[in-house]
Amino acid sequence: MLGIIYRDLKPENVLVRSDGHIMLSDFDLSLCSDAIAAVESPSSSPDPTPPQNHRSSRPPTTPLSCLFHRFFRSKKIQTLAPNNLFFVAEPVTARSRSFVGTHEYISPEVAAGGSHGNAVDWWSLGIFIYEMIYGGTPFAAPSNEVTLRNIVKRPLTFPTHSPASLLEHHARDLISGLLNKDPNTRLGSKRGAADVKTHPFFKGLNFALIRSLTPPEIPGFRRQPTTTSFHHPKIEEQSNAFDYF
Repeated sequence: MLGIIYRDLKPENVLVRSDGHIMLSDFDLSLCSDAIAAVESPSSSPDPTPPQNHRSSRPPTTPLSCLFHRFFRSKKIQTLAPNNLFFVAEPVTARSRSFVGTHEYISPEVAAGGSHGNAVDWWSLGIFIYEMIYGGTPFAAPSNEVTLRNIVKRPLTFPTHSPASLLEHHARDLISGLLNKDPNTRLGSKRGAADVKTHPFFKGLNFALIRSLTPPEIPGFRRQPTTTSFHHPKIEEQSNAFDYF
């Protein structure tokens, strides 16, 4: 909603907080632009060519400056029943030609050297989910050059021929939508999170209240045994102070 295109989603950048919820870190590759806020119905078609006055004349700023200079400019407000409303706030007009990211997570448009927008983050989310389920990324190769070629040209495949459960079936459908090589038809490219959250894979999950849910596991401190070969009270006291993770 702040108009930030993250551009570096990968497991190493997803941290588990002390309360068990997750947060993103490492925003140094982010692109920051004005977001366009809108209230839309599920059946309404988003305007593929936003009005020119919605485009920012300012150069891309840093994520930190976004926090202090952000404002929303409504694209359209429709009077609809509350159950039919979607709040959409995506940096749809932001474009960049920078070649940034981690090779296995880079989208086809970036790998091909073209311009890119907010759809790159939804591609990375697809890679992320694939890795969480199957233990590896789908286009990885022995070299970065071959990995990038696979991202651009090789079709998406899954380790097994048929899904083992209905949940995996939904997961594959979600991943396939996110890993659409065409950024214009990729899941999330039009309404962003509003489209992704309504996928059957997330059925029963209330994103609005997710911070009030108890995470499946709360991180704790576990003491490691020390291997000190001599006994000195002061040294052992200092050593034990760091034997937590």
